[in-house]
Amino acid sequence: MGEFLHGQKNRAWRVRKSSLDQTDGDHVQRFEQIIEEFGPALARTAASYERNAAMQQDLLQEIRLALFRSLPQLKDPSKLRAFVFRVAHNCGVDHVVAHTGKSATADSSAEPQTDERTPEQELLAQERTRRLVEAIRRLELPYRQVITLLLEDMSYVEIADALGISVANVGVRVNRAKTRLKELLPHD
Repeated sequence: MGEFLHGQKNRAWRVRKSSLDQTDGDHVQRFEQIIEEFGPALARTAASYERNAAMQQDLLQEIRLALFRSLPQLKDPSKLRAFVFRVAHNCGVDHVVAHTGKSATADSSAEPQTDERTPEQELLAQERTRRLVEAIRRLELPYRQVITLLLEDMSYVEIADALGISVANVGVRVNRAKTRLKELLPHD
């Protein structure tokens, strides 16, 4: 629980350690497993809502705290993935609403590097990724949500569960998001 309990400057983690010590040990262990399994995806989700690196970290901490608090509400363990992303996206929406109109610096987050590419190929891939991330951030929130979850390899059914919408609505949003992304991304 090192990172979970020891977030240094994040307001979200001003939870007394004693209150965490009083929680069920299984709850804490399950939370740690979820963070281990979904950590990178949650970081990408936070990055899709916030471009400023420091604010991304704050949002990620808020997501982790919300997951920790809401984990007892998970009734069906088979729907864990949808549950995790629903919590993450609710936090992301709250973050966007809370910070709308506030200035943000244009900070692009780097995606993990892939294996064995030439420096030129790597540079081109990073540039394409940066342009895609920026284009996704420019989408309206409903479209940004479905595309972000789709990029996490979630099915339409899982996306519908995570967002609380119908599968048909997911399909409509995905198609509209793809159309908008084609407009936003220059053709290479």
